[in-house]
Order: sequence, then structure tokens, then C-alpha cells
Amino acid sequence: MATMSKQQDFVLKTIEDRDVRFIRLWFPDVLGRLKSVAIVPAELEGAFGEGIGFDGSSVEGFSRVYEADMVLRPDPSTFSLLPWRGETDPTARMICDIHSPDGGPAPADPRNVLKRSLAKAADAGFTFYVHPEIEFYLFQSGELGGAVPVPVDTAGYFDHVNGGTANDFRREAVQTLEAMGISVEFSHHEAGPGQNEIDLRYADALTMADNIMTFRAMVKEVAVEQGVYASFMPKPLVGEPGNGMHTHVSLFEGETNAFYAPGAEYQLSSIGRHFVAGLLHYAPEITAVTNQYVNSYKRLWTGHEAPSYICWGHRNRSALIRVPQYKSGKASSARVEYRGLDSAANPYLAYALMLSAGLKGVEDELPLPEEAEDNVWRLTDAERRALGIRSLPQSLDHAISLMEDSELVATTLGEEVFDFFLRNKRQEWASYRDQVTPFELERLFGSL
Repeated sequence: MATMSKQQDFVLKTIEDRDVRFIRLWFPDVLGRLKSVAIVPAELEGAFGEGIGFDGSSVEGFSRVYEADMVLRPDPSTFSLLPWRGETDPTARMICDIHSPDGGPAPADPRNVLKRSLAKAADAGFTFYVHPEIEFYLFQSGELGGAVPVPVDTAGYFDHVNGGTANDFRREAVQTLEAMGISVEFSHHEAGPGQNEIDLRYADALTMADNIMTFRAMVKEVAVEQGVYASFMPKPLVGEPGNGMHTHVSLFEGETNAFYAPGAEYQLSSIGRHFVAGLLHYAPEITAVTNQYVNSYKRLWTGHEAPSYICWGHRNRSALIRVPQYKSGKASSARVEYRGLDSAANPYLAYALMLSAGLKGVEDELPLPEEAEDNVWRLTDAERRALGIRSLPQSLDHAISLMEDSELVATTLGEEVFDFFLRNKRQEWASYRDQVTPFELERLFGSL
């Protein structure tokens, strides 16, 4: 409690010293979309002490109409000034936990879902660290009017474009992130035209989920400032790569990397191997959350190094999970890369499920299947079956049906989030199924 009081005092003093005019209280809904309410500094002490009430029934997945009252409680450890608001209009933000009026954590709060999974890991002696590689596209405009979005450039992977929009954008984005205390490891042009990637330096999963929410908001803001449009849509362009969020994960026991074992194959410990086995085993059940939109499956099933099949490998970039090259003499670098996520996933729910799946593998000592050394895209169905390689769900409908029967997903998400998520995704699939697409009209209308 003393630590929290010190954090609150620091926030209040900073707001006074910097003459902050507004504090934005951020929180995610169940689908991972950012919600925000602004308060003035005079209201902040009350927000720390009693919270800020709001109508949860108006927010996707938060509560039923008859239990609508919810309370925002700002987490002072997430306090940061918003650099894009400038010195003339100082604005800060904090990310909030959601509570019920009785003071307990709201079951439908995605942040609380992740906290529960992290607490279970802590009970087993582990801390969960993640390091995401976040891809997004920059387009000339967000206004389509039925047209195909136009990328800001025609560059490709690692291309350097002198004076290009993407270069200027990434520089501004990285500087903004650093100003908010979010460390960046790499940034570069990705394979698609107008596609970019920024990799955040590893952190514990809760901090990183908060950082991803901030990252997506910041990228959108910088894009608006530069007169372009940023999109995290999983597959915005036909024939081009989708937006993935490959995430490197590791478990630590105190200061020791539990995934590291000197002399083992790829220096991956038995805990690391069981964790990977758990991810592979439960991958079909968690895919509806790690890839939550109908559009997500157009990324997974159209190549461009997106994973479609459930296997692991060392240098194999067609695999769902990759064990990267160990950095000699650096035990902390031992990790595994889960390549299934896309950039539109709710990071709180996705990381909670990845952790639960991996820990279940450790708990049950699941054996790790044989490594896939070949490009699994090039194998025949019969060859994949012979190797025991299953496929990821091929549509949102398929993913929902697998999630619906998953005890692991239901337990991890909790009843409210689980039920809402399934209901929302069924509605999305039904709406998608009802559409008559330009593809169908072009192929069929004139000949039938």
C-alpha cells in the first residue's frame, strides 16, 4: 500500500509541476479496442481513492444492463505524458483496472484476465516475459469509398527509401515511444508496400500488453499528424503479406531463464520444451482469440510466411513456433517465438491464453513432437499427416467451434469473457457469411 501511495504522490506532483491540463484514463474492452475518458487534475485524487464510475453496459462485453455500474481505477505505475499533445496542451494518460461497485476486480476486464494467469504462473515460481514484433501498414488515406487502400510506398523488406514517408514515420514513432518510456529494439520496412514493423524490447506480459495498447494508439496519432492512415488490419491487401505480431516468450525463475539449459538441443530446457508442447497442443483452441477476426484467416492461409500448420522448428519460418538462435554466453536470450498472433489481437487475452497453454504443457510434462525441418507449406496433406502435423483453424467459424469446447480457454478467460467473446464472434461470422462479395459478383453474375 505504501508503494502505491508513493506512486500516486509522484503522479500528483508531476501533474502539478508539468501543469498537466487533462488526464486520459484508458482501458481495453473485451476485443482489445481502446476506450478513454478524460478528467481534470482536481478529480484525480478522488479517482485514486474511489475510482471513476461508468456505464459498463455500454462497453462491449463488460456487463449486462441490470449490473451496469462499473468503476475505473487508474494504475499509477502506467502514468505517462502524451508527447503528441505537445507542451501547449500537456496531457497525461493512465491505464485503468475495472472494478465492480463492491470493490472486486470485474470478471470481464481483460487486464484482470491476464493478471489471473500471471498470478498462477507466479504461484508456480515463474515470471512471463514477452517481446512482440508489431507489423502495420501505412496508407495514403483511411477513406476508401469502396476502393482498394493505396500504400504510401512500393518498398519491400528492409528497403531504405530516401526521404520516404515510412522512414520519417518510424523515426517519429520511435521517438514518441521512447519519450513515453517504452523501449524499442528495432524498426524497419516490412515486405509489403507501405508495411512497417517496430519491435518492442521485452518486458513482463502485463507491462507489454499495456505497451501494445499505447503503441497502437500512438501509431494512429502519428499517422494522422503526418497525413497518412495506419492500419493493423490482419490482411488489408490482396496478394501482399498480412500484419503479424510474432511474439517471443520466456519464463524466468527469479533472475534465471527457465528456458535455458546449456548443452541441450538449441539450449532449450525441459521446461522450455514442455512449454512449447503445450502451445502446440492448445494452439487450435486459442486461435479464435489470437486471430479474432474473419480477416485474420486470410493472413494465416495465404502464405507470405504466415503459419498455417502446427509444428515447431529452429530456422523454419513456415512453422507456428520457432526456437531462435541462442546468443552465445547470454542465457537470458533463450526464448521461443510464437508466430500465430496478428496485430489486431487483444494482447491481454492472447498472452493470458499463451501462458496458460504453455504452463499446462509444463504441468502435464507434454512431450515435444519432432522438429519440422522442411517448409511445411510445400508438403502434401499426406506428408503432413504422416508427420503428425495438424493445421490451424481455416476460418473464424472453425476457430470458434474449437474454442467453444476448450476447458483451458473457458477457465483462463472466465465465464463472462468466454461467453461474450463467443457470442460476438458468432455474430461476426454470421454477418460475414451473409455478404455477397465483389469476388462472387465478378466470377458469377455475368455467367449465371
